[in-house]
Amino acid sequence: MFGIAVYPYKEVQEETVDYIKTAAKYGFERVFTNLLMIEPGEEKQVIERLETIIKEARKCRMEVILDVNPAVFEQLGISHHDLTFFKKMGATGIRLDSSFDGLVESLLTFDETGLDLEINISNDTYYLENILSYQPNAKRLIGCHNFYPQRFTGLDYEYFMKCSAKYKKLGLRTAAFINSQTADHGPHCYTDGLCTLEQHRDLPIELQAKHLVATNLIDDIIIANAFASEEELAALSALCTDQIVLDVEFSSNTTGLEKEILLDNQHFNRGDINRFSIRSTFVKLRYQDQDIPENNAKEKVSYAEITLGNNSFGQYKGEINIVKQGMPNERREKNVIGKITKSDQFLIDYIQPWTKFRFREVKKVNE
Repeated sequence: MFGIAVYPYKEVQEETVDYIKTAAKYGFERVFTNLLMIEPGEEKQVIERLETIIKEARKCRMEVILDVNPAVFEQLGISHHDLTFFKKMGATGIRLDSSFDGLVESLLTFDETGLDLEINISNDTYYLENILSYQPNAKRLIGCHNFYPQRFTGLDYEYFMKCSAKYKKLGLRTAAFINSQTADHGPHCYTDGLCTLEQHRDLPIELQAKHLVATNLIDDIIIANAFASEEELAALSALCTDQIVLDVEFSSNTTGLEKEILLDNQHFNRGDINRFSIRSTFVKLRYQDQDIPENNAKEKVSYAEITLGNNSFGQYKGEINIVKQGMPNERREKNVIGKITKSDQFLIDYIQPWTKFRFREVKKVNE
């Protein structure tokens, strides 16, 4: 699911409410906010503002996770044996930005309020194993990465994948943050973008989300900074979160049938892979009796081009390939019908044996 973040103590209430309603209109189901930024003496004011906003989010049937840490419990005089305070605020869960000792976390998952407990998964430690050793209620235990306001401090890709895979393997529902390019604030006074992965900081928000989907390790994707534009919300709402969707620019002479074969079918890579191409072979069975004449059959095919077997290709007529390595096409048995957009080409590497994927048409920039 997709989510947004709001910081009511820094925002005009009406604008925050409008943002929540707009996000809900586009199918967003989560709201992230926090209690980490309360200055001494301002507790009552901040909590009242948060309560108002949380109620609006709950009216829109959105989950609301409050970011807290052990110091917040102490500051507000809350016992970690009773989460009633957060329940009364309207939250559906709390996120621990830093940890207790494992036993406390396990007990929190049995709290009578029924709140979810979200733990920080941007750490490659045995934190979750420690919690699991205390036999928590795993149905109420979820995980979420950090976000990073300072440029060049976001997670490295390899580390992100290692942590995410570890927590995913242990059964957690996972979340990570992406970064709006129109939003101007987060919870802190300094914000130079707000994302989990450093490589996402300057990317279009849609591409950040597509990348997280491609990893197959993140369940919930949350826009960390506020306020994302309605155009960004709409773009995310149109994304498929179940599988990789590759944007393709068609050749100028691509036929209607060729587009249909590519766009209107479920594709998956064969299990017996090779280094030259990704092969979607089952689609050919549907079109074996169709006429697929030679069309734009170049003598050599190049990386990221999409080919379709034509009438001269025997039993391979109708097979779709994504080219991973340039190779000859001297017999002109493969029509070049389009090319993966430059921005999406890195997603090709995420298509492994049996990976499911689809295509989406985009217009060429010069059209």
